[in-house]
Amino acid sequence: MSDAPLYVGVVYSDGEWLAAAFAGDGFDHADVFPEVGSVWAQYEEVAESILVDVPVGLREEGEQPRAPERAARQVLGPRADAITDPPVREAARKRRYPAAARVTERKTGRDLSRAAFERSDAIVALDDLLQEVSEARPVIAEAHPEVCYRAFAGTTLAEDPATAAGYAERMRALATFDRDAPPVVQSAAEATAGHAVTVADVLDAVALGYTARPGPGSIRTLPADPPTDPTGLPMRLAYRAESPLTAEES
Repeated sequence: MSDAPLYVGVVYSDGEWLAAAFAGDGFDHADVFPEVGSVWAQYEEVAESILVDVPVGLREEGEQPRAPERAARQVLGPRADAITDPPVREAARKRRYPAAARVTERKTGRDLSRAAFERSDAIVALDDLLQEVSEARPVIAEAHPEVCYRAFAGTTLAEDPATAAGYAERMRALATFDRDAPPVVQSAAEATAGHAVTVADVLDAVALGYTARPGPGSIRTLPADPPTDPTGLPMRLAYRAESPLTAEES
């Protein structure tokens, strides 16, 4: 691993954490980790920024979804269904869906989606890390791949990421940011041999890594002025763009 400062994009997939790491001048390496604590242990000394596709900052109660999800749906338009509202903190810690759904109903008056519940283990693992390791808070932030692609492409993507057309569309979005994106994606994919990581996961990790590393545009967030959760964690989605994606940021 390079001794230079690194910028890391991390996605959670089927119990594993895929990291795509960039130095300031380009792709450095990719690796797969069994838990988020291992990611932090690997990069805590060298990472300038770690962007993850898992929620940072959780609500305890309230009828409204978090502000980042509301803003992302507005930005993504027809791809808004790619956004999932995370459980409130207590519900995320329930081991069974019925119990988590009851907590969600009691705390928010809303239903809990199966998709949100299925990411609870990752959400709790990351939340625990950020509660226990104060040094991780300035380094780790949340990003959503679809928002990152939207920022790179300048328009909302139309195709599902699981399809060949979706792969091509996202690759074009990455190449808009860096013409070397195809070999970067290939190198990152080769590093996942032996793991149940999909091509879509690799693209997403690279998208978050590109967002974290220095490059065209500036790091911005949805919302521009993020609220914090009761533990002080900012609830925001990072993206990189020359200009804001929403009018409220202008």
